[in-house]
Amino acid sequence: MKSVRVIGAAIAAALVTITAPAIAHPKLISSTPAAQATVTNATQVSLTFSETLMAPVSGIDLAMTGMPGMANHAPMKIAGFKTSVAADGKTLVAVFPRPLPAGTYKLDWHAVSTDTHRITGTLAFTVR
Repeated sequence: MKSVRVIGAAIAAALVTITAPAIAHPKLISSTPAAQATVTNATQVSLTFSETLMAPVSGIDLAMTGMPGMANHAPMKIAGFKTSVAADGKTLVAVFPRPLPAGTYKLDWHAVSTDTHRITGTLAFTVR
């Protein structure tokens, strides 16, 4: 009976070890521009994650939330940019057809790695 418990415990430990990577979720490691940063000539945004992303189900939504000399306004969605996953498989890149105009921006991102769990986040930055 004691050997059955030992074998059962060994199997349980092995299963936990095998499945541990599958329950991890990607985490945002860095972004360019960084959260709350002020930048000039913003022609792209990049977000680097801790795990390989699934490109078709990862992306961003970008909105301008304020303009210089004006109070913040209702978010104005920015469209017309291309989003892709870089060659490293962990960096989500959005390239704009022209530099973003001066203002404040809210970037909502969503990412899915091989564990298939969608995670989301938000960051803000300013363009001068």
